[in-house]
Amino acid sequence: MATERLTIPATPRTPEIDFDFASGRLALRGESYPDDVATLFGPVVAALREHLAEPSDAPLHVAIELVYFNSSSAKVLMTIFQLLEAAARQGRPVTVDWYCDPDDETMREFGEDFSEDLEHVAFSLREAADRDS
Repeated sequence: MATERLTIPATPRTPEIDFDFASGRLALRGESYPDDVATLFGPVVAALREHLAEPSDAPLHVAIELVYFNSSSAKVLMTIFQLLEAAARQGRPVTVDWYCDPDDETMREFGEDFSEDLEHVAFSLREAADRDS
């Protein structure tokens, strides 16, 4: 049986991770420059892979609000986006909201770059202030 929820609290170097598979809501928030990216994200990618392996047409909504991430974290994000793209290509509705501060051009550009690789995922750039609305 697949994991229903995976929560990892934020630390000064790692993001809050809240993957509520039962409700189809996945969230990453904070900063991501862990000492060991595989230790942090290995279980996250495994749980997502396991969840997506089960046939479903239930929508997935992914909210990403990272204020900083390193290159190792960027590789993990790309892996996550590839998994989501594959699910969306097979007909599962997948939405990604990429939240960033309106003055943070770097994070906006990262969001734009990631979105270019996603053909079937509905990807939106949003202002961080809009997250709770």
